[in-house]
Amino acid sequence: MKQALGNLLDQALRRVAGDHARTLRHAGLEQARDSRNGHYASNAAMQLAGKLKRKPVDIAADIVAALPANQLIDRVEIAAPGFINIWLAPGALQSELQWIARRGDAYGCSDFGAKRRVLVEFVSANPTGPLHVGHGRHAAIGDSLARLLEATGHEVWREYYVNDAGRQLSVLGLSVWLRMVERATGVEAFPEGAYRGEYIGNLAGRMADELPVSAEAARKGMAWPDKQAGGNGEADRYLDALIEAARECLGDALFSEIARAAGGWVLEDIREDLEQFGVRFDNWQSERELVAAGKIDECLKRLELEGITYRHEGALWFPAERYGDEKNRVVVRADGRSTYFASDIAYHYAKRKRGADLLLDVLGADHHGYVNRVRAGLEALGEPPSCLEVRLVQFVALLRGGQRVAMSTRGGEFETLRSLREEVGVDAARFFYVSRAGEQHLDFDLDLAKRRSSDNPVYYVQYAHARIASLLGKMADRGLSFSMDESAAHASLLTHRREIDLMLALARLPETVEQAAVQRAPQIVAHYLISLAQAFHGWYNHCKVLDAEPELRSARLGLAQAGGQVLRNGLGLLGVSAPRSM
Repeated sequence: MKQALGNLLDQALRRVAGDHARTLRHAGLEQARDSRNGHYASNAAMQLAGKLKRKPVDIAADIVAALPANQLIDRVEIAAPGFINIWLAPGALQSELQWIARRGDAYGCSDFGAKRRVLVEFVSANPTGPLHVGHGRHAAIGDSLARLLEATGHEVWREYYVNDAGRQLSVLGLSVWLRMVERATGVEAFPEGAYRGEYIGNLAGRMADELPVSAEAARKGMAWPDKQAGGNGEADRYLDALIEAARECLGDALFSEIARAAGGWVLEDIREDLEQFGVRFDNWQSERELVAAGKIDECLKRLELEGITYRHEGALWFPAERYGDEKNRVVVRADGRSTYFASDIAYHYAKRKRGADLLLDVLGADHHGYVNRVRAGLEALGEPPSCLEVRLVQFVALLRGGQRVAMSTRGGEFETLRSLREEVGVDAARFFYVSRAGEQHLDFDLDLAKRRSSDNPVYYVQYAHARIASLLGKMADRGLSFSMDESAAHASLLTHRREIDLMLALARLPETVEQAAVQRAPQIVAHYLISLAQAFHGWYNHCKVLDAEPELRSARLGLAQAGGQVLRNGLGLLGVSAPRSM
C-alpha cells in the first residue's frame, strides 16, 4: 500500500520538480507517528525547497494539486512547514483484507531482491565448547535476516564456517587429554587458559572409551614443561608448551585425532542445539577442508604471482594499506604457517566463486577490525569490495533476579544456549534476541521472558494470535460460519476507529518486511508485531464480534482472520511460533 501511494506521489513530484524528484527516496513518504496527522506523511516539499528555491509550503500545495485522483486516498492536508499528510480511504484498507486472504502465507513477500544470490554466514563459533547465550543472539539475528531476504525475493544460502584447523582445536585436544590423565591418575594438572567446563570431563570419558591409549602410562612418560618455560609463566605460551609436550608424548597423529574427535563431537552438539533453536544451515564449511583442497595456497600463490604480496623478515606480507586497511598484514609467518587472515581471504574468495553475489557476514563486535582487511583481500583478488557486507552483533548480558550472570567459556562459568532454551523457551529467546538492534548491547531479562503477562512482548504478540484462534473456535462452537467472500461483501461496515487502526496496521506488513530486509534490521519486524498486537487488542476490547449483527459479525470475523494471518507471517520471519492457545 505504501508503494502504491508512493507511486502516486512520484507522479506528482515529477510534474512539480522534474529531474529533482529522482533524488527522493520513496517520495519522502513515511508512516505518520500519530494517525491524527494522517496515515502517511511526506516531507518531499522540504527536501525540494533548496533545489527549487521556493517555500516548502508552496511546493507542497503544488504537489497536492498534481496528485492523480485515486480511490486509495481519502484526503490530503498540508501542515507547516510543508508536510503533506495523507489519509487512506477506508475502502482501500477494507480491500486489503481480501488481498491478505488471497496471498495467505505469502502476504508481505515481494520480489524486491530480484533473485540476487546472498550467502549469509553466521554463528560460526569455534567447535571448542557448547554455544553460549551470546552465540544464540547471532543465531537468531542471522537466521531472521536470511528469512527476511528470502521473503523479499533473494536467493539465500545459510553457512556455518567451522574453524577446525587452528590453535583453539589444539587447546581443546589438550584440555580433553589432561582430563583423561586426571581420570586415570587422580592428579589434577590443569593450566590456566585450558577449557574447563563440565563438557570437557564428559568428552574425556567418551574419548577414554574410544581411543586405545593408557592415560596413566602416557602421564608417567610425559615430560611436563616447567611453568616458567613459557616465559615467566605466561598462560598462552605455557599452554603452547604443554601442547607440544602432549604431541611428543602421544605422537602427533594420536594427539591430532584426540583434538579432531573432540571438535567433531562438540560440533555435533552445536548442530543439534541450533536445530532445536530453529536454525538450519545449507552448508557447514570446514576450514580443514579448505586447507586440504589447497584453496589457501591457491589464493596466496595468485597474490604472489601477481606481485601483490611481498617478503619481509622471512614472512610473506599482504599490502592491506594499499586497499584502505589500517596496516599491512602477514599472510605466511616466517616458519611457513599461514595466518588466520590468509584463511579468511581464501574462504571469502571461495564463497564468491560458488556464485554468491553478496557475502553477508554476521559477526561479533570484536571483529570490527576484520572487515577492511578481508575486503582488501577480495579486492586484490579482483572482486568488488562491495560484495562483502558485515553486520556486527554486540554482547548479551543475561539478567536473573536483576543481577548479571558471569560468563567465561574457558573458565566453564557460562550460560549455554541450551539452558536458556530450556528455561524461557525457543520463542521467547528468539524474540528477545531480535528485539534490539544487533549493534546495540542487549540485557536479556530472564524473569521478563518467562512472565505470562502483557509486559512480556512475545507473550503479548502470541496472545493476540491465540485470541483470534479462540474467537474462530467459539464461532464454530456456536454453529456460526462465514466465508471471506461474505466478509468482503460487508467489509464497508468496518468503520470504527479501532477497525481503521487495525486494518492500517495489517496493511503495513509488506513495507515493514522490505524496510527490515534493506536495513538488515529484524528488530523492525519485532516492533511492528508489538504495535500490531496493540492494535488488535484495542479492537478486540472495544468491538463486539460474535455478538454483533450478522453482517457486521461476518465483516469482523474476516478482519480477525486477516489479523491471524499477518501475525503468523510476521512471527514466522523471526522464527517464532504462532500458538492457537496459551
